[in-house]
Amino acid sequence: MPAYLLLLVAVLSRVMPHAGWMNFTAVGGALLYFGARRSWREMLAPLAVLMATDYYLTVYAYHYSFRWEWYAMTWAWYVAAMALGQILLRSRTTVLRAGAAALLGPTSFYLVSNYATWLSGLAYPYPRTFGGLGACYVAGLPFYRNDLISTAIVVGVAFGAPVLVRRMSAAPGQAALAGK
Repeated sequence: MPAYLLLLVAVLSRVMPHAGWMNFTAVGGALLYFGARRSWREMLAPLAVLMATDYYLTVYAYHYSFRWEWYAMTWAWYVAAMALGQILLRSRTTVLRAGAAALLGPTSFYLVSNYATWLSGLAYPYPRTFGGLGACYVAGLPFYRNDLISTAIVVGVAFGAPVLVRRMSAAPGQAALAGK
């Protein structure tokens, strides 16, 4: 159930107005958590929900025409983020593994999405040169920074809060056993 609630938070973080936050959403962290805590059979649900969110935002919030091929790379990344959560965090969740996931998730999205933006030339016509590719990546740095921060926060809370609660609830029992 927490994975589905976090998915809802991810969708709300995208559709609620948040001007100036530049890509500060719970999507990356939610996908990593979903991949770590749910089975492969259930991964179609977040994919479908996020695809529908992309459609809604494109057509109704931004008033653009929708073309699925513009989103294919993003949708593939959604699956890859859940796979990353499954690979790094399913069997054993440590601070190091969670940190690696919180770094690899946004970094992979930054690399893939900016390359797709440069390659398509549709939204921002960068020259099809290495300089144009570099300019595209530089322009994406503020979005990458905020995605990195938001993913680290979501991963930290999603994986850290249950550990903290367990430790806090075990502490009174341990103190009683120690005679304090």
